[in-house]
Amino acid sequence: MWKTFLTVTLFLLAAVVLLSVSILLKKNGRFPNIHVGKNPAMRKRGIGCVESQDAQAQKVNPMAVNENSK
Repeated sequence: MWKTFLTVTLFLLAAVVLLSVSILLKKNGRFPNIHVGKNPAMRKRGIGCVESQDAQAQKVNPMAVNENSK
């Protein structure tokens, strides 16, 4: 059991190190921003993230008609 645990731990450690090599070695290295709302190509196509679409839908519409008024 310990041999399996040690093997899995070493594989996970190697994976983390290999995935972070470019970030650690570059000056001002950062993870890429993959958020749809911040992507200029997506904004150009009119595609937004769910959070921004939800916020836009919840804004009060000044042209809305109050259905409860008589």
